[in-house]
Amino acid sequence: MSFPLTRPRRNRLSNPLRRMVAETDLTVDRLIYPLFVTDGQNVKDPIKSMPGCFRFSVDTLIEEAKEVYSLGIPGVIIFGVTDIKDEYGSEAYNGEGIVAKAIRALKKEVPELLVWADVCMCEYTSHGHCGILHDGYVDNDETIISIAKSALVYARAGADMVAPSDMMDGRVKVIREALDNNGFKNTGIVSYSAKYASAFYGPFRDAAGSSPQSGDRKSYQMNPANSNEALLEVLEDIEEGADIVMVKPALSYLDIIAKVKQRSLVPVAAYNVSGEYSMVKAAAQNGWIDEQKVIYEMLLSIRRAGADIILTYFAKDAAIILKKRNF
Repeated sequence: MSFPLTRPRRNRLSNPLRRMVAETDLTVDRLIYPLFVTDGQNVKDPIKSMPGCFRFSVDTLIEEAKEVYSLGIPGVIIFGVTDIKDEYGSEAYNGEGIVAKAIRALKKEVPELLVWADVCMCEYTSHGHCGILHDGYVDNDETIISIAKSALVYARAGADMVAPSDMMDGRVKVIREALDNNGFKNTGIVSYSAKYASAFYGPFRDAAGSSPQSGDRKSYQMNPANSNEALLEVLEDIEEGADIVMVKPALSYLDIIAKVKQRSLVPVAAYNVSGEYSMVKAAAQNGWIDEQKVIYEMLLSIRRAGADIILTYFAKDAAIILKKRNF
């Protein structure tokens, strides 16, 4: 059939009707809120490049987590920020380190909140790379041993899921074996399976103090030109035991999210990263965009592409927007 018998605009006449026939849902249940935890007490340090985001000490992190939970956001992912760094990133697997302390506190004070722990070395190495460096090259097989030690520390602290973001080959298998062999069969793995060497990470690296001191991460993070390679990475991680796979960043990689969703039988997460966040905040502060509408449209596009879960610094904003339900 064709016009005038077919008029697709009939299904767009009112907000209730548009909502009823919507092909894609966006709910607060889909969101994970990234949080930065640092040393000290009573710390709530604004991140200049990420307006509205902060570095929290454990005590203020608890208050933030309570607010997050009250908004209906089901979980958070924790990133450590510390001045304790060495060549090997050994603070990453310190059982009394800042992330382990934060996890224990969160599970005690906000027990129903899901706690994911990012597992990587870059915040803890003196050179800023995501693993152990030898002659300018990150040693894959040596690094994954340290990565697994970190994951085990976070599992012991009470993390619901550990999230390796280093992009080393084989790390999901080694983590799964370490968890299973130590009685943590129920601790899940969210793998940053398709993490691209992106220019959109700048504000995060400012927030976490994790910029590489030399070189770049192109020898381990993915080439933005490649999409089939993402499927290779994803399928390998699933075979090794990943419970959830992730694409990072989100907005410039919606096609990758869609490809992965078509091939994956486990949930697919997407990380709406710091650069994507900060550009919106900067434009909104200058009055160039309607911030709330842009946030909604961006997150909806990530869901439409196929993401089951969205990690986003907009999570609190989105929770408030979704309560209004007016667009």
